[in-house]
Amino acid sequence: MSGTLGRAAAALLRWGRGAGGGGLRGPGVRAASSGGSGSAEHLDALVKKDKVVVFLKGTPEQPQCGFSNAVVQILRLHGVRDYAAYNVLDDPQLRQGIKDYSNWPTIPQVYLNGEFVGGCDILLQMHQNGDLVEELKKLGIRSALLDEKKDQDSK
Repeated sequence: MSGTLGRAAAALLRWGRGAGGGGLRGPGVRAASSGGSGSAEHLDALVKKDKVVVFLKGTPEQPQCGFSNAVVQILRLHGVRDYAAYNVLDDPQLRQGIKDYSNWPTIPQVYLNGEFVGGCDILLQMHQNGDLVEELKKLGIRSALLDEKKDQDSK
């Protein structure tokens, strides 16, 4: 991880721990059941079922690794409230299956509109360079950061 990405991830992780912990789950965040299958057909259905899908270690309200926590915090910063979250620690078949499906060796994994985006580092980079705002817009999701920027510009 580059120095800038590492510092930004560390800042996000510190911010997340101090943000009240229990309020991470928005009204639409679903800690969904994988159905216990890691087959390509089943995973294909899971990633296409919702606009935003995250496979992580733990749950959005209690991530079990720093990278999963960073992904949850980035989505939270953007005001993404309606997404499916699958805990790979609950299902070893799901954990290995999603790695095989995406041909990506690590967790967390983020999918937007059925397309694999990447993991923590890529989502963080997209957040930093503004690409995440644009990708969310394509899904019909307005980033909360646009409203924050507008508020700051009006001051």
